[in-house]
Amino acid sequence: MIEQIILNTTPIEVDNFSHTTIHDNNSHDLRRVVTVDFKVTSEDYHNITTLLYKNDFDVIIPGKNIEFQGHIQNYYTSITDLYQVGQVGNFHLELIESQ
Repeated sequence: MIEQIILNTTPIEVDNFSHTTIHDNNSHDLRRVVTVDFKVTSEDYHNITTLLYKNDFDVIIPGKNIEFQGHIQNYYTSITDLYQVGQVGNFHLELIESQ
């Protein structure tokens, strides 16, 4: 079971992980898609959202020997303002391999 992904140089502990490939109709290539769910505390909120605003990542999945350049395909969170101390938000992130 995958417990961590690395986006650029930032490790993120994940609760759920899935990995699949899709067929790109334009290039006819296979592209990897990684989907993760993870928790973000109020203490980590600023750093994680600043990272996600970059949109483009070096994606590394330790233990699966998966590395690729990717970008956000879908992203949502259970809470949009985690600046109140002690709060925890659930984040859902889908990354797709860049062409």
